[in-house]
Amino acid sequence: MGKALEGVRILDFTHVQSGPTCTQLLAWFGADVIKVERPGVGDITRGQLQDIPKVDSLYFTMLNHNKRSITIDSKNKKGLEILERLVKTCDVLVENFAPGALDRMGLTWERIQELNPRMIYASVKGFGPGPYEDCKVYENVAQCTGGSASTTGFRDGPPLVTGAQIGDSGTGLHLALGIVTALFHRTHSGKGQRVTCAMQDSVLNLARVKMRDQQRLTHGPLTEYSQYGEGIPFGDAVPRAGNDSGGGQPGRILKCKGWETDPNAYIYFITQAPVWEAICDVIGEPEWKTHPDYAKPPARLPRLNQIFARIEQWTMTKTKFEAMEILNKYDIPCGPILSMKELAEDKSLLATGTMVEVDHPTRGKYLSVGNPVKLSASPSDVRRSPLLGEHTEEILRDVLGYTAEEVTELKTVGATEVRKKEAAE
Repeated sequence: MGKALEGVRILDFTHVQSGPTCTQLLAWFGADVIKVERPGVGDITRGQLQDIPKVDSLYFTMLNHNKRSITIDSKNKKGLEILERLVKTCDVLVENFAPGALDRMGLTWERIQELNPRMIYASVKGFGPGPYEDCKVYENVAQCTGGSASTTGFRDGPPLVTGAQIGDSGTGLHLALGIVTALFHRTHSGKGQRVTCAMQDSVLNLARVKMRDQQRLTHGPLTEYSQYGEGIPFGDAVPRAGNDSGGGQPGRILKCKGWETDPNAYIYFITQAPVWEAICDVIGEPEWKTHPDYAKPPARLPRLNQIFARIEQWTMTKTKFEAMEILNKYDIPCGPILSMKELAEDKSLLATGTMVEVDHPTRGKYLSVGNPVKLSASPSDVRRSPLLGEHTEEILRDVLGYTAEEVTELKTVGATEVRKKEAAE
């Protein structure tokens, strides 16, 4: 069986996280992703957060699987010629540079269209057009400007960023969708187009339930939020609500057996209305099924703190896995708080390819997150990330048609390698 994106070639100018997340996903689905890097330097993440000296970091390897690496000096005249030949032969160009970086290389959108009218030019930006469009953005900045931080945390505490990389990786996933959409559009239009995804926009999209609540707030209090039951008035913006559920069903994180010494001995518990009677039986409060203070959801809302305190008395007598096993028998929505160590050791995730073991020539074997999307007719695999410039000669020869002599000449003039004299200096 072939892979879904076989035959699609990606010219990858991305670095760090947002762009590489996008291109790695496309590579997993079979696209030929050619990662352009600076000779002698490469993607900055190769050397960031290194756990083993003098090898590519996990930061780099886990975001650049299934790609090929070519080193090109874009300031070198011959290097620019290589880039233009790549533009002619690729289907998609992806970049997450600061605004204007590719223009300064000479690769404006107009020039790219002139070289290849079918080219799809995809960009990650921090902000869309507006007062902040030229500002530099990183993961946490995106979370803060996209509405996530203002609605994450506890009501009496400061805004918090989430551990999930919704700004960088979230934007990369959005951009990948935009790219495959543009590829499909090209099948009947015959033309390429610009695809742009701003990090602020992506975070706001992922925080859309909070924008829903912002509009509900104009018509009255948010009754599923804890502060409603505590009699605390709402302001004019959606508040932080701790671990309250983002849906209409109240939910909390509750302690389980061992919480005193295990920072992750907790379970998320949702008091879903259809299983309320089962919840009452499980926690030993059968009279709550008919009691006027607890029988119906509206009656329970002002008493959520009391209700969850009672449920927690029960969960504290069970490990998180014991509690989950019991609750699942009654279809009570719940989930254990799983640490990264527990996820890394979960054999079911390895069996499905969600976690994979990858062998690397310099750092050895390591665990990585695999493709979260499974296609029945076009499976994907995870291959190691490339060494810096590992495929330079291969791409020059097999993709662009350079002769052996021309490849040697490109090295000599510094188009694909740091000149020996410069390296010595």
